[in-house]
Amino acid sequence: MLLPSPAPASAFEIVDDTGRTIRLDKPATRIIALYGAYNEILASMGMESRIVGRTKADVSPPSIVSRPSIGTHMRPNVEMVMGLKPDLIIQGAGRKEAMMPVNQLSKEGLTVAVFNPTSFAEIFSVIERIGTLTGEPVEADRLVSSLKGTLDRVKKRLAAASTRPKLFFEVRYPDILSAGTNSIVNDVIEHAGGSNCVSVKKKLVRMSIETVVACNPDFYVVQEGPMNRNPVPPGERPHFSALQAVRDGRVLTVDEQVFSRPGPRSVEAVEQLATFLHPQLISEDKP
Repeated sequence: MLLPSPAPASAFEIVDDTGRTIRLDKPATRIIALYGAYNEILASMGMESRIVGRTKADVSPPSIVSRPSIGTHMRPNVEMVMGLKPDLIIQGAGRKEAMMPVNQLSKEGLTVAVFNPTSFAEIFSVIERIGTLTGEPVEADRLVSSLKGTLDRVKKRLAAASTRPKLFFEVRYPDILSAGTNSIVNDVIEHAGGSNCVSVKKKLVRMSIETVVACNPDFYVVQEGPMNRNPVPPGERPHFSALQAVRDGRVLTVDEQVFSRPGPRSVEAVEQLATFLHPQLISEDKP
């Protein structure tokens, strides 16, 4: 006896990072990302025209600035979101509070996919799943291949590196917060030929100045952005002159949104950091 075949899964179906099945009847064409990295992914796949709204803080790529602002990452205006009639909302799950708007919007019948990439492998997976939900798997493959190609070129140039220098990545100062090993920053450091001074398996790790001095990194990176506005240069801070990196002038200030936002520009962060750590191996004449 022939058993009935199971109903075919939708071609526009994925499992998001909360384990929920996200299913659409047709490709998403009206999208709102509550976390900026996903706007950058959509733009890198040539789908800026499908972005119908943005959060107040998100202005990248510049072309989305004219889109209606629907509130914030944690507090989107539900009425405004519903008025834009999105067929897909994408949320980042870096903070547990991020699920509050997800639950609220889902109760209104909206489709919300949640992602939380903390490595390049996970970024590539997010791109592929967004490609599925938008009906653009070829564009997703093209973007992933391009990003992997850049990482491979950096890897080849670093093959001759004899050391993997210790690096401290400052997320915030003076209440010092650093990047732990469960973060995209840690993967950026690894791909750039460095070693994270912090070995705690968290995304963010609170540190004391005594702990930073004990680590005594070879290089010190300060991110500047919403989490670390106008940081005082390390050389002008109490006790930081004890750090080898500060004494040697090996301090770099970087854009928070390039380094800490897991998206296409994370590859740009690898190139920038590799040039800082291994200038003799990373030439400026990039292919």
